[in-house]
Amino acid sequence: MSGSPVSAIDQIRRYQDELTAIRHDFHIHPELGMEEHRTAGIVAEKLESWGIEVHRGIGKTGVVGVLRAGKGNRAVGLRADMDALPMTEKTGLPYASQTPGKMHACGHDGHTTMLLGAAKYLAETKNFDGTVHFIFQPGEEGCGGALAMLEDGLFERFPCDAIFGMHNRPNMPVGEYGIRPGATAAGGAFFDITIQGKGAHGARPEVSVDPVIAACQIATAIQTVVARNVSPFEPAVISITKIQGGDAYNVIPDTATLSGTARFFSREVAQQIEDGMRRVAEGVAAGLGASAELDFRLIFAPTINDPELTTAFADAAAGLVGEEKVARNKEPGMGSEDFSFMMEKVPGAYIHVGNGPGATPHNPAYNFNDETTPYGAALYARIVETQLPKG
Repeated sequence: MSGSPVSAIDQIRRYQDELTAIRHDFHIHPELGMEEHRTAGIVAEKLESWGIEVHRGIGKTGVVGVLRAGKGNRAVGLRADMDALPMTEKTGLPYASQTPGKMHACGHDGHTTMLLGAAKYLAETKNFDGTVHFIFQPGEEGCGGALAMLEDGLFERFPCDAIFGMHNRPNMPVGEYGIRPGATAAGGAFFDITIQGKGAHGARPEVSVDPVIAACQIATAIQTVVARNVSPFEPAVISITKIQGGDAYNVIPDTATLSGTARFFSREVAQQIEDGMRRVAEGVAAGLGASAELDFRLIFAPTINDPELTTAFADAAAGLVGEEKVARNKEPGMGSEDFSFMMEKVPGAYIHVGNGPGATPHNPAYNFNDETTPYGAALYARIVETQLPKG
């Protein structure tokens, strides 16, 4: 069978009914991060049925499929995420989630299906020389799934010379792709600032050290960390998304807490933000007679595309759909992706694939577009064929 780009799309379209049924099944039965036992089981069974070597339980619920062809000693990793979100679906679809409070609101059901489609195609054609590792990752949504797989020896057990991943992009036309070299998605941290004061009756503030007042002052002052400490050439943001303190109208509490997220495009800026937040929080609190403690937790590293592999991924996409449908300098986004931790260990590239018009991810009305599946699967397959060419 020909391994040309056109035949890859056409061949995968022949699996469309099967792949759509798989995706709808995942969508009906969503599983949260690190709980993807059913999903992982189906992935493993499908891979085995296509003659692919399967390794289960990598990083708890992760799955790695291994496919070899020829005698080449190079290996490529292809990665997809499997987890759903703790949300109530409001799509009204016939295959909507049947699990209350859980839904595939980010398209990971589609990502998993696209990688399965590529695996089926590559197992049939074997139009490459080397080894492909199909990496099905649990817990991408802030659950530490990538790190769990790495700590379980992912790249020691399944060495890769390059790795590739993708994400659907709503409101980009189906059949189009977007990528950029360098920083493409922000790193992300969650933080909590706990302010310790001294409680009192609301009628006697003079005998208190009011942590709520301190929290308000800290919330304002922290915005200077980015504005006056981070270079204006380095995009960064601090968002306080939660303030907690007190339980009664007439009681000044002992403590108050500020929580939120920070986003950045380098670990150096992340450290600047953490240091600045700690300095401001402790200093403002001390000036008001209180104390403050910062808990700053890196959840996602910045996603940094290797320039050469970015070009290779874009070239593979252009070979499928034409140069005019590939944006090679897509604007970076402030969202985060924990594939970044894998890309810190092995050079890689991460691309967006058009999902057509519709709701954005993390929205209860979101749905992955099944027409996107052949384009994602074919690109996964094509990058293998170009990275591991037959002699």
